[in-house]
Amino acid sequence: MGFVQIVPHWFLWAFLLSEWAIRLVMLAVVPFRRTPAAAKGWLLLIFFQPWIGLLLYALIGRPTMPRWRVEQMARLPQAMAKVRGRVLNHPNVFHPELLPGLEWTGYLAEKLGRMPSLGGNAAEIMVDYNAILARLATDIDHARNHVHLLYFLFAADTATAPLIAALGRAVERGVACRVLVDSLGSRSTLPILIPKLTALGVDVREMLPVGLFRLKRARLDLRNHRKIAIVDGRVALTGSQNLVASDFVAGITYEELVLRLTGPAVLELQYIFAADWFLETNEVLESVDVFPDPEITGSIPIQALASGPDFPTQNNQRFIVALIHAARKQIKITTPYFIPDEPMLQALQTAVLRGVDVHLVFSEIWYQVLVSWAQRSYYEELLEAGVKVHLYQKSFLHAKFLTIDDSIGLVGTSNMDIRCSSSNAEHILVIHDPDMTSQLKAEQRRYIANCRSLDLQQWRQRPFRIKLAEHLARLMSPLL
Repeated sequence: MGFVQIVPHWFLWAFLLSEWAIRLVMLAVVPFRRTPAAAKGWLLLIFFQPWIGLLLYALIGRPTMPRWRVEQMARLPQAMAKVRGRVLNHPNVFHPELLPGLEWTGYLAEKLGRMPSLGGNAAEIMVDYNAILARLATDIDHARNHVHLLYFLFAADTATAPLIAALGRAVERGVACRVLVDSLGSRSTLPILIPKLTALGVDVREMLPVGLFRLKRARLDLRNHRKIAIVDGRVALTGSQNLVASDFVAGITYEELVLRLTGPAVLELQYIFAADWFLETNEVLESVDVFPDPEITGSIPIQALASGPDFPTQNNQRFIVALIHAARKQIKITTPYFIPDEPMLQALQTAVLRGVDVHLVFSEIWYQVLVSWAQRSYYEELLEAGVKVHLYQKSFLHAKFLTIDDSIGLVGTSNMDIRCSSSNAEHILVIHDPDMTSQLKAEQRRYIANCRSLDLQQWRQRPFRIKLAEHLARLMSPLL
């Protein structure tokens, strides 16, 4: 009674009416150009907490970049037209013949990401965490013209100290070192990292900066999640691994997979870096030193596919769903985070009905509670459909790749979740090569040998409180 006496009745009525006004207005606003699942999640939040839901929706409800970023993106094709024309018309740049029946995959990836399949590449799969950092430091020590690093997370710790020292030596030799780091992903390390790299002469920039007083601040939820290292436009490393110690999360050890590339496809990763550099700095990287004449180093056809809110469609999601529908024998997906949208979930279920052997390899070790509960809520219906679910037990498996039949492998930075499809800048490499696909499948077999494979009947026996937590988290999955 005391609260009612203090607060005027007119205020209570006004507050009640405002909540219903929010519910009714957002009922029309939220579904506009959104997936049904995402609209359902937002409307559920707004129905129970109208003002909180409205505030969150205003902050992160639309996966669109700030106006300055959209305008800068519109200028990108013209800014990079000269270098695209020069590289794509080089005699060592050719579009290889893809496997019979799979020609459409190269065409689709090019239509989505605007980069073609290129032949003449060599690739090496790397899985030893510390060896990957050491190899990158060695490559930097051999740099003659430039080093480009683009990473979601770059920490100044004991694991990256040799790499940072190699950057310093490169600058002393006259090598141009440019570094892009995500403002939020590296937020805890930037106060140390930026002064250290700047003192060495490295040109380091924050991607999508956040902060109340930033002139060109970006939204908190729209991030650049890419991981690319390029040396002299000749060598590139990319995959799931950030530049940080493997045990940077207390009690967790990360396990990764990275590809080291040489050949013309390196220039497609260079283009992704140059595009992000232009978006953040307005500087066009187009010289022959940055985009050197490509060299034929092998016979593997590789194609880079970039995705993210800068693109009009969810490139990685569309391409992966199309590949799943095209699979004839086997699908193996390795990812740390799996929160599928309805098209991907149906594609996997339909693949099993066609007789395709579908395996999903996840980490049993996790630390992001809400995301993990939401992911676990999908296991039962996957198992019911005949999908085989394996939980890796040795470490936190952070690798992100998949194989389709014996012909195509995808390696990159994108998780199989809604966030990486719509809110994060990502990229994947499409590898049109049976031998490389076989090597990737060998890594997946090694993972499965260290997994606990789920049994449907046993999984159904988990406690009710766990099921409840999983399904409540699932309701929020379009927002995660």
